Amino acid sequence: MKFVMAIIKPFKLDEVRDALSGIGVQGLTVTEVKGYGRQKGQSEIYRGAEYAVHFVPKLKLEIAVGAEQAEQVVETLKNAANTGQIGDGKVFVLDLEQAVRIRTGEAGAEAL
Repeated sequence: MKFVMAIIKPFKLDEVRDALSGIGVQGLTVTEVKGYGRQKGQSEIYRGAEYAVHFVPKLKLEIAVGAEQAEQVVETLKNAANTGQIGDGKVFVLDLEQAVRIRTGEAGAEAL
């Protein structure tokens, strides 16, 4: 099993969710996060005054999938979240040792 984490721009969520559903991903977790990378934040103007925003709002997606589906999930994320602009995000893939469905007690890949 693999655990896929992706950091994306907030306005791409619906497109990414639809693309993942299209390849059979049955669930994901979304968290609102803030951070910076190469963007180093941005400047905004509010009521005529310019101020720096050091942390840019993003969404963090967490998806648990079988090892055989992980590469397809990564490709789908890359294609659906891409705008071609700086700050599109990143995808991380980690090994997932164990998963347990609380309601039924199913473990391993059956719990996904």
